[in-house]
Amino acid sequence: MNHDLRVTNYSDLGVRPLINCVGTLTVLSGSLALPQVRQAMFEAASRYVVLAELMEAVGARLGQVMQCEWGLVTNGCAAALTQVTAACVAGTDAERIGRLPDTTGMKNEVIVQAAHRVGYDRAIRAVGTRFVEVNTAAELEAAYTDRTAMVFMFGDAADRGPISVRDMAASARAHGVPSLVDAAAERPDVPNWYLEQGVDAVAYSGGKCLRGPQASGLVLGRKDLLQAAFLNGCPHGAIGRPMKVGKEEIMGLLAAVEQWVARDHQAEWAEWERRLAVIAAVGADVPTMAASVSQPGRSNVAPHLTLRWQAEAAGIGATQVRHELSAGEPRIEVSGGDDGITINPYMMEEGEAEIVADVLAGLFCRARQ
Repeated sequence: MNHDLRVTNYSDLGVRPLINCVGTLTVLSGSLALPQVRQAMFEAASRYVVLAELMEAVGARLGQVMQCEWGLVTNGCAAALTQVTAACVAGTDAERIGRLPDTTGMKNEVIVQAAHRVGYDRAIRAVGTRFVEVNTAAELEAAYTDRTAMVFMFGDAADRGPISVRDMAASARAHGVPSLVDAAAERPDVPNWYLEQGVDAVAYSGGKCLRGPQASGLVLGRKDLLQAAFLNGCPHGAIGRPMKVGKEEIMGLLAAVEQWVARDHQAEWAEWERRLAVIAAVGADVPTMAASVSQPGRSNVAPHLTLRWQAEAAGIGATQVRHELSAGEPRIEVSGGDDGITINPYMMEEGEAEIVADVLAGLFCRARQ
């Protein structure tokens, strides 16, 4: 064995980097941290601090920048769900914190609209809670018991459920129950729309549109609730202890948040549209190809380009195109179905639109030969 070999990058490990035309999916490693974030993490790694003191100072700063009461940094958005739920169940009581997920004698029911049930439920149920589903305002009011710990909402489903975010939050507050929103891939705009609707806490991924550390999450809301959530997480011996967020992630996320309010979001949008126009131009030479641009929902907020064509006329189908793009060099990942592909410019870097366009043009050209 050559002990002098140094592994310094992905290629040394045989791992192929990619051009991300899909979005901030965690399986594709989220986003690329901003230069300011990388610098903040580098500087944070050079000195020791007391984490409780750092989180206290950063919490106040996040509240100032985001124009809300307080902020908390967690080890991703899912960790935020666990810690805030634990805070709603055990509060700041050390004995109760130490017993989770054993919720004997504690409030352990979480009310949720059926339309808001998602795959991240486990982050909440890990605390020892169970969900109580409702579908109407009447069912919501009837669902409260002396064991109700929290009302949960999933931001992406906010427009699908029959009960609005504002009404859910108002109902929870009237019953003295905290409310939490999972808005992982959404824009943490200032002022915060969810907090304006009356929710107590809203959680975001730090490694998605904020372009902060991938292993970070941001929670905004009530100071007392978020400080209790901190006690239910690392570095304390609590249920959130495995969800460690270090000094590097804390300072990196703060840098991402400060950049968020400084970034020119209109200019970013214009650049995304330009990238899509470059790629859409490929279709001019492909028989039956049609290009359409759709506007986003609440998550991965960027315009999306869809290219559809008839495989017989073009000489190659969409599934094969996606395979060729993924297997090629450079590796390009796109989404889509049987009849087309979809390009999201959200996480593409400068110059990559031209690369994608050239590769696509080459694929279609060879398919027709």
